[in-house]
Amino acid sequence: MIPVKYNVRNLRVRWVTTLMTVVGTGLVVWATVLTFGLTDGLDHALRISGDKLDLIVLRKGTTEETASNIDQKLAKEIASLDGIARDNAGEPMCSAEFVTILTKPRRGNGGTTNLIIRGLQQGGRELRPGFQIVRGRDIRPGLNEAITSERMADRFQNLAIGEKLEINKVQFDIVGYFEAAGSSAESEVWTDLRDLTGARRQPNALSTVNLRARDEQAKQTLIKRIRDDEQFKLDAVDEPTYYERQMTASIAIKFVGFAIAGFLTLGAMFAAANTMYAAVASRGREIGALRAIGFSRRSILISFLFESIVLCLLGGVLGCLATLPFNGLSTGTANWATFSEITFAFRFGPTVLLRGVVMALSMGLVGGLFPALRAVRMPIISALRET
Repeated sequence: MIPVKYNVRNLRVRWVTTLMTVVGTGLVVWATVLTFGLTDGLDHALRISGDKLDLIVLRKGTTEETASNIDQKLAKEIASLDGIARDNAGEPMCSAEFVTILTKPRRGNGGTTNLIIRGLQQGGRELRPGFQIVRGRDIRPGLNEAITSERMADRFQNLAIGEKLEINKVQFDIVGYFEAAGSSAESEVWTDLRDLTGARRQPNALSTVNLRARDEQAKQTLIKRIRDDEQFKLDAVDEPTYYERQMTASIAIKFVGFAIAGFLTLGAMFAAANTMYAAVASRGREIGALRAIGFSRRSILISFLFESIVLCLLGGVLGCLATLPFNGLSTGTANWATFSEITFAFRFGPTVLLRGVVMALSMGLVGGLFPALRAVRMPIISALRET
C-alpha cells in the first residue's frame, strides 16, 4: 500500500486546490445541514406537543381547534367522565379552551401574520410538556393579562413583557414568558378563558376540551364514549395523531431541503472530480513511477480515493461545525393547517450532523472514483513520458 504521508504531502503541496475543494464542500454541507436542522426543529416542535395519553375533544366534523365549537354544558359533562387523570389536588386534568386567530404585525416592519390566542383554564398548563414561567409571572384571571414565549416576543410587536396586546379593542397586559419544552404551545399567546371570551364578545364560546386519560385503557374508553354518544356530537383525537396532521409545513420544507441537498451534492461531486482529474493530469509521471517500482493498480486507486475522501470529509466537518452557532436559534414558518405561524428552533443533533458527514463522504467517494480509475488505467510508459 502507498504510505498515507504521500497523500498528505501532495495535499500540502497543492494547498490552493486543496483549500478551494475543502471550502466548497464545506459550504455545500453547511447549507444542507442548516436545512436539515430547520426541518428537525419543526418536527420536534410538533412531535413533542403530543402526549400519548392526552386527548383533544373537538366538534364532530372538524379537524382543527380554530374551526371547532363546543357547548359549555357538554364541556362540563366531559370533565366529569370516569377515566380522566387527576392532579395532586385530586382535580381532573382537563381544560376547556377557546382558540382564536388574530392578525398582528411582526417586529422590524416584517409585515403581518396570524397569531393563535388561547384562552384556557388553570389545568391546561399541566397538559403541556414542561410548562414553566421563565420570566415575569403567570396571569391573574379577571385582569386581562396574557403570557407568551420569549420567541414570540422577539418576533412580534406588542408581545414583550410590559407591552399591551389589543384583542377586539380590549388591552391585554403581557406579564410573563413561559416555556413548554419547545412544543407548539410556545407559538401561542395564553390568557384566561373568561377574559378572552369576554373580549371577543362570545362569553359562551369554547373550541376544545383538552384532557389526560388515566392510562391507555381509559383513553380508549374515553374516545369510544365521546365519539359514540349522540348527545355529545363530538370527536376525541389523541394528541400525537392531531399534531401529525399539522406536519404539512414540515413535509414541504423537507422536500425542498432534500431537493436542494441533491443539487448541491451533485455540484460538489463535480468539483471534487475536477480537482482529482487535475491532480491526475499533473502527477502522471508520479503515477508511472509508482507503477514502475511495484505498486499495484489497486494501491494507486485506493490512494487517490483516499485523497478525495479526506478533502471532502475535511469540508464536511468544517461545514457541520459552522452550523453549531445556529443551534437553538429561533425561527418560524407558516402552519398551513391552522393558517398561523409556528415558531421553533434549529436543532443540530447527532443525527443531523451525521447526515452532513455522510453526504461529504459520498461526495469524496463518487467525485474521486472516476479520476482514480483514470489514474490506474494509464500505461506506465505513457505516464513516465508526461511532463
